[in-house]
Amino acid sequence: MAKLRSENQYIKSVRLKRDQIKSFNHFPLNLPAIQSLDNLLFHPNITYIIGENGMGKSTLLEAIAVALGFNAEGGSKNFNFSSYDSHSSLDEYLRVARGVQRPKDCFFFRAETYYNLATNIEEMDQDSVGGAKIIDGFGGISLHKQSHGESFFAAFLHRFRGHGLYILDEPEAALSPLRQVSMLGRINELVQEGSQFIIATHSPVLMAHPDSTIIQLSNEGMNELMLEETDHYTVMKQFFDDKDRLLHHLFK
Repeated sequence: MAKLRSENQYIKSVRLKRDQIKSFNHFPLNLPAIQSLDNLLFHPNITYIIGENGMGKSTLLEAIAVALGFNAEGGSKNFNFSSYDSHSSLDEYLRVARGVQRPKDCFFFRAETYYNLATNIEEMDQDSVGGAKIIDGFGGISLHKQSHGESFFAAFLHRFRGHGLYILDEPEAALSPLRQVSMLGRINELVQEGSQFIIATHSPVLMAHPDSTIIQLSNEGMNELMLEETDHYTVMKQFFDDKDRLLHHLFK
């Protein structure tokens, strides 16, 4: 089981710079969850950001990552590519409180733009002269020559080195249920190696780690929940406990 690292966590909290905001009438500041952002405290091990589509999970995660110096489309802080400049200006209104310690590794993983990241890696490796290839840090096999799920898992398994800050946006997108279970195990390994995670997800499997905090974004704002209190868990449990009854109501 992972140990709490409250004295050494890399990111402690994020708050909104309300005094610099002139209006909450435009996206993403018009989202209820963003408007309610006061002082979001991060768990020293894992903080899950959950909620229905359109509640602002990815927007918030992206803003936190950009405020910390990551590329908006993902990667480590050394990546500086842009396939389509569509990120919001929310990062300009966030104040991130860092811990005393600095991570030895860091990565912003975005399922939505992972293909663009893989392409950028190939382009940089083609232009490099001598030395190790970037793809070697992902297992040495082109991410484009693997299945979507395999290329995702290559990053989790090879690129994440421990003692790191890892921000993951819907990492389960291409993973089978078995791979999601495997990833939860990998996350636990990395936490034991001194890592901190902030994860936006829809997967009840991934959000099952016991030493974590789950923050739900909704039209009512933000609130902390236990796994069994989340809609994600409840819907899946209802489906498998009484599938026929649920399908009867769904199909009638």
